[in-house]
Formats: sequence, structure tokens, C-alpha cells
Amino acid sequence: MDTFCKRTDEELVVLYACGDNTAFDVLLERHKQPLYTYILYTVRHNGLAEDIFQDTFIKAITTIKQGRYTETGKFKAWLMRIAHNLMIDYFRLKKNENTVSNDDYQLDLWNNSSLCEETVEVKMVRKQVLSDVRKLVASLPDSQREVLEMRYYRDLSFKEIAAHTGVSINTALGRMRYAILNMRKMAEEHKMVLTMD
Repeated sequence: MDTFCKRTDEELVVLYACGDNTAFDVLLERHKQPLYTYILYTVRHNGLAEDIFQDTFIKAITTIKQGRYTETGKFKAWLMRIAHNLMIDYFRLKKNENTVSNDDYQLDLWNNSSLCEETVEVKMVRKQVLSDVRKLVASLPDSQREVLEMRYYRDLSFKEIAAHTGVSINTALGRMRYAILNMRKMAEEHKMVLTMD
């Protein structure tokens, strides 16, 4: 571990891309405090900051493992940019969730089908999608299913998941990533459409 600490971020990224999880543990340890502080300072909410922090590392892990990391010499700046973009996405979504007034529009919003209750067809599609997702989740290996269920159904943070399962945060993040990749692969193989449009 000490030899890892002396390596540059770029060397650690290459080692991690080649399958050495210890390299990522060092990167996480090296950058978690400044990254989390930056996110918390911006969003000013502990729970939200933790979620964005975890999502930042999930995105980083996915990008590195897919061989798409190209930011040579700028790992920390790259992490900060991922977090920044995730925060922008969050605030954009929040802004779009605000209540709208019919007075602001020339057309009558209340006769707009996209703002009405779901049709029978939409309800049927939603039911089918949820059923397909349940089948995919049930088909996952136990360790991946456990992490996915804790994250999405029980809304636990990766820190809590790691504590519950007795593994490192990095391992929990990895299991989540593989769960999602496996579900996508199975959905493609079975020609499942998991979107509502």
C-alpha cells in the first residue's frame, strides 16, 4: 500500500484499469476530502452531498473501466468536473420540478395530455417495465443484487452498504457497476425495453 501512495494519479488510474482495486482505494483516499468538501460547500446538504460524491465515483469507475478516461495529468480536475456536472443536473431537475402556472402560457396547460393522469396504456407499460426490472434484478449474482437493492430500494449510501456487507466502499461501487452492466446486457439479450417513452 505504501508503494501505491507514492505513485501519481495517472499511474494509479492505469493500475486500476488493469484490475488492481488497491490503486483505486488510494485514489479514493487521496481525493475524497477535497471532493466532498467542494460538493458540500455547493449543495449545503449532507445527504445530497454524499449522494453526489458517490455518484461521482461511480461515474469515474465506469469511465476508467470502459477505457474512456483520457484526462492525462488532470485526474483531480476531472473528478471535480464530474461532480460539478452532477450538481448542475440536480439543480436543473429541481428547477424543472417547480409548480407551473397556467397564466404563464398561451395554451391551456390543463388540457395538455402530458400533464394529465396516466392513461391505461401508460400504466400497463409501466407495470411491464417494473416486472422486467424485477426479473433482471432476481437474475443477478447475490452480491450484486444485494448492493443494488440496498442502494435503490432501501436508499442506503455506499458507505452504509459497505458497512452492512463487510466490504470496502470501492468493492460496493464495483458490485453496483457490474449489476447495472449485467442488467443492461440481459435486457438487450431478451430484447426488453426498459423506458417509458
